[in-house]
Amino acid sequence: MLDVRKLSKAFAGFVAVDAVSLAVETRQTTAVIGPNGAGKSTFFNLITGHLRPDSGQVLLDGRDITGTPPHRICRLGIGRSFQRTNIFTRLSVLENVQAALLAHRGRGHDFWSRSERFYRDEAEELLGSIGLAHQADSTAGTLAYGNQKQLELGIALASDPQVLLLDEPTAGMSATETREAMKLLERIAGERGLTLIFTEHDMEVVFSIAEKIAVLHQGRVLAKGTPAEVRADAEVRRVYLGERP
Repeated sequence: MLDVRKLSKAFAGFVAVDAVSLAVETRQTTAVIGPNGAGKSTFFNLITGHLRPDSGQVLLDGRDITGTPPHRICRLGIGRSFQRTNIFTRLSVLENVQAALLAHRGRGHDFWSRSERFYRDEAEELLGSIGLAHQADSTAGTLAYGNQKQLELGIALASDPQVLLLDEPTAGMSATETREAMKLLERIAGERGLTLIFTEHDMEVVFSIAEKIAVLHQGRVLAKGTPAEVRADAEVRRVYLGERP
């Protein structure tokens, strides 16, 4: 579904992503892990068009999308969430999802129609699927942090993606919130047949749900494979898990 080939990006001589390749199968759940500064967010930004690579290719289901603008990549089937919550804090929870549906359906520039009734049923159904139906009328900025991350997931799902990239989806959450968030992600991915790619620092989360793991270190792929293969890799244990030989 997603085939990244030797993707590279440098900033003023500093190589943030160095010839990274990663193939993700349809409906596979893949974790991209590594220490802070390993290049994970830059790698995601290159895939989703927020940055243009210096070299390399990104193929979505066989189609070359390298350097395509983010809004077009979204419409081609890649959804994205960010480390920092990215919602409309002054709109209601329902209006946030409606806005995403309006944008995805090409009605974002329709200034002549009242929007509150557009896609209301679909927005309510989506909120029900992510467990926020009871908060539909709440102002988004007043939600607890975990609920804001749920809403951000709903906004990403409104574009009906084939591939969903989540940048540290449980960052800042309590242990209980983390468990609930990952259960939700697993359920949604299964129900919608999503190909899921996520970054995460919580190794318990990573090894509990990932089918494939890629480890980045200083912008390069240190190791990749199944959780068992990555856990057994001596270099990963030394560099990332902090174990001594």
